[in-house]
Amino acid sequence: MVLASLATAAPAQTPPAQAAPGVTRVDQKALDWGPCEDLRPLADEELECATLTVPMARTSGGGRVNGLNDTVRIALSRVPATGEARHTLLVNPGGPGSAGRAWASHTALRMPANLREVYDVVAFDPRGVGASTPAIACDPEYFTPVRPGTVPADATGEAVLRADAMDYAQACADNTGALLSHTRTEDTAHDMDAIRAALDLERFDYLGYSYGTYIGTVYSALYPDRVRALVLDSVVNPDNPWYESNLVQSRALDRAARNFFDWTARHDAAYGLGTTGEEVAAAYYALRSELGRAPIQDTVGPTELENAAIVVAYSGSAWPAVAEALSARITRGDDAPLLALHERFGDDADSDNGYGGYLAVQCTDTHWPRNWNTWRSDTRETHREAPFMAWNNTWYNAPCITWEADSGDWFQVGDGPGEHTPYDGDVLLVHATEDGATPVEGAFALRERLPRSSLVIEEGGITHGVALGGNTCVDEAVAAYLRDGRLPERAEGGGPDLTCQARPEPSPHTVREESGDGSEAATPARPGTAGQAVE
Repeated sequence: MVLASLATAAPAQTPPAQAAPGVTRVDQKALDWGPCEDLRPLADEELECATLTVPMARTSGGGRVNGLNDTVRIALSRVPATGEARHTLLVNPGGPGSAGRAWASHTALRMPANLREVYDVVAFDPRGVGASTPAIACDPEYFTPVRPGTVPADATGEAVLRADAMDYAQACADNTGALLSHTRTEDTAHDMDAIRAALDLERFDYLGYSYGTYIGTVYSALYPDRVRALVLDSVVNPDNPWYESNLVQSRALDRAARNFFDWTARHDAAYGLGTTGEEVAAAYYALRSELGRAPIQDTVGPTELENAAIVVAYSGSAWPAVAEALSARITRGDDAPLLALHERFGDDADSDNGYGGYLAVQCTDTHWPRNWNTWRSDTRETHREAPFMAWNNTWYNAPCITWEADSGDWFQVGDGPGEHTPYDGDVLLVHATEDGATPVEGAFALRERLPRSSLVIEEGGITHGVALGGNTCVDEAVAAYLRDGRLPERAEGGGPDLTCQARPEPSPHTVREESGDGSEAATPARPGTAGQAVE
């Protein structure tokens, strides 16, 4: 299938979107690009930064609300094309709550040379996070170890965890203020269109990973004439609001963990944790219980273990490091690798902005159950079937129960009453079958909603975020779409439209560093999508 509008060298001009009555459009002056003060190139790429001021509050049509003059400053980065720029690719790595500017470099360096030659790559920190201001701030002390275990032993333990969640929500309200009422996904979509206008583009290309796929779904529904190409990788299910999405995600995270346990068992000679996945899982859960009684150096308890180990559901390349850390502690009594794992992947005071940013989106994007009994009942049922992260995921999102900012209706794309008309252009969807953060069912659901989309499946893939990640079959499909407008031919029925075999699973003795360099879809925020995400 060829997308004619992508194959043309110069996109057709479309008239600027008109402001709704009673609103003022964003200032569309050119951006002032210059050296980045707080962001370094990853290699030899040229990297520049800018900021864009946009209204804090907008109408549903994207205009400034009359009488409200508060603004936010969106931090941007750009890696210019190595030749004459013909297109601009805007990138979002996921989240919510994940800073994105580093992804201009990550993406540009992953692109084949013939794309880098003609593409400017632009990334941004969404409102409230990273270098964008004002910043979301809640309570950095919340992350001080050792935190209470996530699986409550009794009513008292449960009450402590509920109180912690309530306190964190209140701290976000007290320390952030008005911005918390203006952080819905639609707000980010409107910011993206302001970026487009400031770049003086009629249309741009977009690459979104994880939660970034939902941003792309919303943006393309709001601004269908502004999209030239749309690549959505590791897809958020458009039909599952965040509460329901997290329940589904907890089961997917558990399936991904079982894949890791099975892999570790296949390499028992290296790790000595058991010859079956069940034995390795039992060793892991025994350690989690043990750390509840005796944390490591007042630093790693059961919650800290979970928040580091969750990376196995996002990145297969992290499996050797996690397995070695577990093995060192369980078989040799060596705590150093587990402490290092926590240092690398766990939470600390610097997590406050990202976690607060995550909640600011999730808690207002959709309505949440207000009755704790609903949460308790659903979590107990999920935990019985999927104990890896069920309670952890619940507490991660529990501040939404008492979140001060008002929530709104889920932005549902579809053709039903009250739904938003989905984008009707060509779209490339990409997903790995064993992705733990965004279950693969979401990709098939979005394919059904987007009638001109094509779905590329990485069969057996164990990493969250596939496009431009080294799978030749997938990367060639992405490059063909961006370069020539060619999509895999859409198959009859529910898809997929192209199946690529996954790359070989990791070896215990060749640990790749992808999962630790920030170059995979944001980790580990979970999408409520992302509840903790791997961006």
